[in-house]
Amino acid sequence: MTDSYLIRGARPLGGDPTDLLLRDGRVVEIGPGLSAADATVVDADGLIALPGLVDLHTHLREPGREDAETVATGAAAAALGGFTAVHAMANTDPVADTAGVVEQVWNLGREAGRCDVHPVGAVTVGLHGERLAELGAMADSTARVRVFSDDGKCVSDAVLMRRALEYVKAFDGVVAQHAQEPRLTEGAQMNEGELSGVLGLRGWPAVAEEAIIARDVLLAGHVGSRLHVCHLSTAGSVEIVRWAKQKGWDVTAEVTPHHLLLTDELATTYDPIYKVNPPLRTAADVEAVRAGLADGTIDAVATDHAPHPVEDKECEWAAAAFGMLGLETALSIAQHTMVDTGRLGWADLADRMSVRPARIGRVEGQGRPLATGEPANLVLYDPSTTRVVDATESASLSRNTPYAGRELPGRVVATFLRGRPTVLDGKTA
Repeated sequence: MTDSYLIRGARPLGGDPTDLLLRDGRVVEIGPGLSAADATVVDADGLIALPGLVDLHTHLREPGREDAETVATGAAAAALGGFTAVHAMANTDPVADTAGVVEQVWNLGREAGRCDVHPVGAVTVGLHGERLAELGAMADSTARVRVFSDDGKCVSDAVLMRRALEYVKAFDGVVAQHAQEPRLTEGAQMNEGELSGVLGLRGWPAVAEEAIIARDVLLAGHVGSRLHVCHLSTAGSVEIVRWAKQKGWDVTAEVTPHHLLLTDELATTYDPIYKVNPPLRTAADVEAVRAGLADGTIDAVATDHAPHPVEDKECEWAAAAFGMLGLETALSIAQHTMVDTGRLGWADLADRMSVRPARIGRVEGQGRPLATGEPANLVLYDPSTTRVVDATESASLSRNTPYAGRELPGRVVATFLRGRPTVLDGKTA
């Protein structure tokens, strides 16, 4: 038997309160005063209903680094954050560069059942940037891979990048580039500027990101292929993507929650919790990426959820791993930086965190409207409450959140995956 749920008094996309009846994995009725004797009633008075969130950029670490995260624990964290689908990056061990590995990740996601896990295939064998991986085989596998990325490393060879862009056209794939010119960032530790000099940390120039993005949008326009820019972080990058879109090229981009909120000033603490790739940038860059997300130049908020075991983060800055957790706090950060500041409404935020990410990743059944007959993938969110982030309460195996002890707005109350609750009352169901 399939459970039925009657959600009472929710506000779809922040609109007027109404009821939603979920049955057999779909929204079967919407309207005030609904009743269903066989349905479990969920009180959603004051809660906003959004389509289930879709993350284009998640590190689940399995296979190979199950000490940091597993598909099951990462999927649980995703559900608690309101996500019903995530894209698992390829920098695992072994690397997800064959049909066998992506099918393993796909099957682990299905077994976990907390959210849809879509493997991202590597662009190059072993992420070494020397020859293309089995892109076609991964696309034809049961995982139906459509996003390919060497994230963590840049596809720095222009010829290889062109070939990848040409190859994925055959199956409507997209190459998601980690934009980092390696020669300009050797040994880099934080954003390059006056502050990096004062702190004695080797600088990471904005141009190292911008030069790769400029090259790749030109390549994408030349071959007529789809390019997605991962974790865009500088004002100059926003302008390059804006220009590429004005040219009519099929270029999309994402920004992380931490680049919407945090700045390089946090490096003054020398706390490696703030060490991330790309690095935290200036306040001016934060303002630029917020503006870019608001006007649609930046298509998506993507978490770049990067779990690490304690020993990889609680050490001196230079030795620490790059990365932060993000799944369970992403919606709160987006509310704080974009909704509460008046830059985006709830419908716009749903577009950036569900609709467009699903479209970019070619994810079926996700990012759909909250309408009769549509798959019942949705999140109920309370924007009026606040919470203090407690790292020990995370579903992730890792604890490297930059928001520990910080008060954030909002709370995910319930998440439904095809009509089945994965989170109820703020806890895994």
